[in-house]
Amino acid sequence: MTVSSGHLIAPHGGELIDLMVQPERANELKAHSREWPSWDLTARQLCDLELLMSGGFSPLRGFMTRADYEGVAQNMKLASGVLWPMPITLDVSEDFAKKLTPGSKVALRDPEGVMLAALNVEEVWQPDRKAEADAVFKSTSPVHPGVNYLLNQAGPWYVGGRIEGVQQPSHYDFRALRLTPAEVRTEFARLGWRRVVAFQTRNPMHRAHVELTMRAAKSVEANLLIHPSVGMTKPGDVDYFTRTRCYQLLLSRYPQGTVKLSMLPLAMRMGGPREAIWHALIRKNHGCTHFIVGRDHAGPGKDSDGKPFYGPYDAQELFKTHQEQIGVTLVPFQMMHYLADEDRYVPANEVPAGARVLDISGTELRRRLNEGSEIPAWFTYPEVVQELRRSYPPRHKQGVTIFFTGLSGSGKSTIANVLRTKFLETGGRPVTLLDGDLVRKHLSSELGFSKEHRDINIRRIGYVASEITKNGGIAICAPIAPYDATRKHVRQMVEASGGFILVHIATPIEVCEQRDRKGLYAKARAGIVKEFTGISDPYEAPTDAEVVINTADLTPEESAQEIILHLEREGFIGVNGGA
Repeated sequence: MTVSSGHLIAPHGGELIDLMVQPERANELKAHSREWPSWDLTARQLCDLELLMSGGFSPLRGFMTRADYEGVAQNMKLASGVLWPMPITLDVSEDFAKKLTPGSKVALRDPEGVMLAALNVEEVWQPDRKAEADAVFKSTSPVHPGVNYLLNQAGPWYVGGRIEGVQQPSHYDFRALRLTPAEVRTEFARLGWRRVVAFQTRNPMHRAHVELTMRAAKSVEANLLIHPSVGMTKPGDVDYFTRTRCYQLLLSRYPQGTVKLSMLPLAMRMGGPREAIWHALIRKNHGCTHFIVGRDHAGPGKDSDGKPFYGPYDAQELFKTHQEQIGVTLVPFQMMHYLADEDRYVPANEVPAGARVLDISGTELRRRLNEGSEIPAWFTYPEVVQELRRSYPPRHKQGVTIFFTGLSGSGKSTIANVLRTKFLETGGRPVTLLDGDLVRKHLSSELGFSKEHRDINIRRIGYVASEITKNGGIAICAPIAPYDATRKHVRQMVEASGGFILVHIATPIEVCEQRDRKGLYAKARAGIVKEFTGISDPYEAPTDAEVVINTADLTPEESAQEIILHLEREGFIGVNGGA
């Protein structure tokens, strides 16, 4: 391999753009960075920057300027005319954008403040993100994770310009598997692999995937690169630590010397057909000659009406129309089906008429893991099952958050205390009560009762609960939590690592006022107590509560028992309340 004026020339794939500067230049940039604005990169921006600097996004030399961005969004082409289907943009806040001018520099830093690169600002503009979503994803529905990120999480301004890489992000896991495009190419050359078919995945691989990848490699007489995305994927996906351990276990299932595993720090957009082309271009940069595109490649599932965002083979069709420009050969595959009477997998178009076909969906697999029930050998391998069970034990061994919401005086704290006592009585898992007043005293004493401060308080409770849940404990949270969006944010945090049960204590306000020993409702009605939920501040009753209880009709113990019965039904505790 030779190095020439910022380019890497390698025997596999096209030209790699090397954005890492020499040590002398890196020291110079770091010395001057104190004079520049600094931008702390988001998780997605970190992934994008890593692949920019390593050459994984060749021919890009930085975050897109407006002409490249608009060309990509409208017709999948950079301003130069080169095919590129996905905008790679640096989104920032309006306040930060207004500090920048063309010709200035920005220090791009990781969450710990380490400078990774210098951005030479060429353009700053406010994009039409809704138009971008419609053009790139063919949707403006927030149910689509790529659209939701774009419209509800990304910054409203874009900064475009050339990157000078100072150092790559630090990774401390699976180091031997974190190969740059140049390193992957070098490895292929060392092994003498001239034809390599890449397999993109964001899920654990099971027997059908092994069969599919083996068939694909054999069909084009190529070796196989298993190249999973380990950056941001679809919310709710199996974490990449567990997935990577599963991939490692599967390598022995392939003929010796035919397969290589490497991790790709890619932040997926779930963009379906466009994303398939993007994935192929990235694999070309890694030295691959062929790319597998299966059913609904990089699809996000269904919209709010139950209709798929993309057709099952739209990605294959779009790929075929651009294959020459992509420079990678498409290896199309249909969904694999298991023929029960023949104990083998075949593509959907090879299933004989009348054959008995078995299948386990992702939802069904999660159910079996949650219940601890059998996962058959025809579906996956025993070593994969064992690894999945290590990370995803049955629900009665998982952590769970029981999150109460309701008006002041509705009975939340009393029921939460009864519930805590019952869990401690039966034992089995640590139990933590995060009562609203106690949290205010010990965790949020500096906060007031404005909407902003209430949200901060609830997010703090949610974070602590998510940590308790992640570590297998039971968190019982009993704040008022009046705002729906904040409760949903907490649910999302907790469900990433365990169970979440929302309990709405729907006691009418008249009953709450009658119970008010402190006279807070009377003071609120008199205007003495400001921002009081239900009187001078709104309470948004949930529509997504798993349990709804009116304590005007039930005693605290009866209310607690209703929650226990629901937890039993969902499998989070054993029969008769055993935790």
